[in-house]
Amino acid sequence: MKEIFKEYGIIIENDKLLKVALTHSSYSNEHNTESYERLEYLGDAVLEIVCSDYLYNNTDYEEGKMSKLRSLYVCENALYEYSKEINLKKYILLGNGIDEANKTIIADVFEALMAVVYLEKGLDAVKKIFNELIVPYIIRKEDFLMDYKSLLQESVQTVKKSVEYKLINESGPAHKKDFEVEVIIDGLVFGKAHGGSKKEAEQNAAKIAYMKRAK
Repeated sequence: MKEIFKEYGIIIENDKLLKVALTHSSYSNEHNTESYERLEYLGDAVLEIVCSDYLYNNTDYEEGKMSKLRSLYVCENALYEYSKEINLKKYILLGNGIDEANKTIIADVFEALMAVVYLEKGLDAVKKIFNELIVPYIIRKEDFLMDYKSLLQESVQTVKKSVEYKLINESGPAHKKDFEVEVIIDGLVFGKAHGGSKKEAEQNAAKIAYMKRAK
């Protein structure tokens, strides 16, 4: 677990604090230990200052736009995506009543980990992770709040084409379903994607189709 940020040149030495950051309240209640909640509070503030610092020093945007961008790149959807790159989900400690960590838990744990890095290594270490893991999303102008189904629908309406979403595969146990959906525009498949729900799979497929049409 201590090598979770190894690819960014950071090894967490404090095993006790690291375990706290990865501990959900359901687990802590069963084992009489501390959960990540206090660390999450600190990590949220640390991420905000690091993101603010980056936007201030690397853009000439006015205050309102910087605030909107900061909210976008430290929102739950964003933190969840960053967490996928470090395989964070597999490290989280959950109680017996929870089968797997959801998006909110994973995002919260990511914030808690940022607090651990800050406490042990300092703000520069957090900036290093931010620059290497998160900044690429900012440079690509990734929009974690975008409704790609609506965007795609709007784009095809201008040329009076039809959009259809077709579920082509559903697999996995009841608590961990995987849905595969393809998006069809006027009879042609423009995108195919997976998701933990049909809605998520449709959004992912719509994003692929929308990006293809936008080129």
